[in-house]
Amino acid sequence: MSKVLVTGGAGFIGSHLVDALVADGLPVVVLDNLSNGSLDNIKRNIGGKDFVFVQADLLHKNILFDVVRGCDVIWHLAANPEVRLSSMIPDVHFNQNIWATYNLLEAMRKDGHARVLCFASTSTVYGEASKIPTPEDYSPLEPISIYGASKLACEALISSYAHTYGFRAVIYRLANIVGSRSGHGIIYDFVSKLRNDQKMLEILGDGTQTKSYLHVSDCIEAMILGLKKSTGKVEVYNVGSEDKINVKSIADIVVEEMGLKDVSYYFTGGVQGGRGWLGDVKVMLLDITKLKSIGWRPKLDSASAIKKATRELIEEGNNRQDTQ
Repeated sequence: MSKVLVTGGAGFIGSHLVDALVADGLPVVVLDNLSNGSLDNIKRNIGGKDFVFVQADLLHKNILFDVVRGCDVIWHLAANPEVRLSSMIPDVHFNQNIWATYNLLEAMRKDGHARVLCFASTSTVYGEASKIPTPEDYSPLEPISIYGASKLACEALISSYAHTYGFRAVIYRLANIVGSRSGHGIIYDFVSKLRNDQKMLEILGDGTQTKSYLHVSDCIEAMILGLKKSTGKVEVYNVGSEDKINVKSIADIVVEEMGLKDVSYYFTGGVQGGRGWLGDVKVMLLDITKLKSIGWRPKLDSASAIKKATRELIEEGNNRQDTQ
């Protein structure tokens, strides 16, 4: 790999990926509109000799063509990550996920230089899978959220462009990724709520939602290894832990890590049988046999990942308060 582009590189997962690529000595270009990302996430790299930051949106075609030019590998992580939003404002996911991906693919096609596109997809493309753990070749793919549908549409577009225009694609179907710099998700929500009220925690759904959680450090190692080991025209990898944990247990961990006592839980009851929101997949566990076969396995299980991420987010929150 020589020149690398990371879309969404100032975001949660993207910024951790950027850190790893820069540490490997690679020239990195980050494109981010900062709607979800933050310059604080990449401040350690800004000003570096081989680092360029471009604040722009993937919907801006003219800028995009210039940014893509000459990049050998493109990591496409830019997207609207909020699954709950999709049931209320579906056009956000159409624009920020599908249309943005199309624009990126068109820029790649016209430049003709990139050899590989690496795409951050999601476990939600499987919908409510009848096979748990769920392997990459599971079918039919029936997402139950607009977010999941938009990511599946992106996968299809990427596959068609790779086969038609001569580059390779590596697609990562991510479980729930947790860790420092995260600005959304269950741990972030719980920590924020408990900072406001240390006696009562609202929990969306019935608390039995059970899913796989992976720490972002494990995620980045999996993604980089997946690129290095992939050989197919379009390679798909599940990225997750080997176990799952329910929402009630996550709440218990967050309360313990925050050093709180006598916290009462208020379960909203949720929708459609205890889901946290419309489109919420109630049980998810990915089969990661394929990634393990090329030499990767997670260092942390779901509970350990939750504990580590909670400590990181608490520390980040404390640091923000100290600087205010």
